[in-house]
Amino acid sequence: MTTTDRSSSGWSVRFASISALVAATLCQGAFAAEDQFAFTYTTDTLPKRRWEIEQSTTWRFTKAYGTFDELQNVTELEYGVTDRLQMSLDVNWDWTHAYQNGPYAQTAPPEQFADATPGPNDHYRSARLESFSAEMVYRLLSPYTDPVGLAFLFEPVRGAFFKELEAKIILHKNFADDRATLAFNFTYAPEWRYLPNDDGMGRSWQEETDVNYNFAASYRFAPNWSAGAEFLNEYEYGASYTFKHEVNDGYYFGPTLHYGGKKFFITATFVRQLPWAGQHPDTIPGAVVNHYVYDNDFEKYRLRVKFAYYFGQGE
Repeated sequence: MTTTDRSSSGWSVRFASISALVAATLCQGAFAAEDQFAFTYTTDTLPKRRWEIEQSTTWRFTKAYGTFDELQNVTELEYGVTDRLQMSLDVNWDWTHAYQNGPYAQTAPPEQFADATPGPNDHYRSARLESFSAEMVYRLLSPYTDPVGLAFLFEPVRGAFFKELEAKIILHKNFADDRATLAFNFTYAPEWRYLPNDDGMGRSWQEETDVNYNFAASYRFAPNWSAGAEFLNEYEYGASYTFKHEVNDGYYFGPTLHYGGKKFFITATFVRQLPWAGQHPDTIPGAVVNHYVYDNDFEKYRLRVKFAYYFGQGE
């Protein structure tokens, strides 16, 4: 009897220790809610009453001709409303330098500055506060307790020359004791830009729809470190909300690296365009060169770096 009591007591102690360790691990992971990828979302959200401030910078560079650089910046404040619902406010600001970079080597600003009208041989440099946005992410299914994680994102965006309504479906699953991560995003984003009319008479709000498919995978190869790859497939449809009048399609692939600390994380992804772009009836002449698309929202390389810091007491 004494031996049995000791054995039961020992198992109780072990079970309590293991339970405490698992709970601590889950709490630490939930507290972090860190972005494993720079371009692709996962279903992880901040716990209730946690805060996060995040800075994302994307360097987009190199066209078929001339000189092209753009820095897209997003400063974001996130808050865990519940353990499933996360809200955030974003400030979106950009800088660019373009020179003889467009079709037929004419200066063409990137899409975020598409309302500008520089001359074909001008050096165009500009910076602007492009827009403000409010983002909501709701996690319906968990990748840890359900067969697959499922979340939805909705983000209205508004600026002086730009409006957008972005919706996203997020799928996410972890494997191998949460060391391996797979994620998929489908994005549907109708947008409007205040641009000069084709007849040269005044300006108007002109619509376009972006449809994106993102795939990502990573593996935690050391404590706090993970590495993997992201694949981006982007489509643009002109004056259409129903997948008609396709203008451009672009494909990007490259490595991603992530480090997650107790109070912060940093993630970087570098992608290169693949020579798979097609020529469509509505594609701007000269925008596709050797199966690469170089219209004003596409370039050869992208590097995105995200840094975030967590704070707040939570529950």
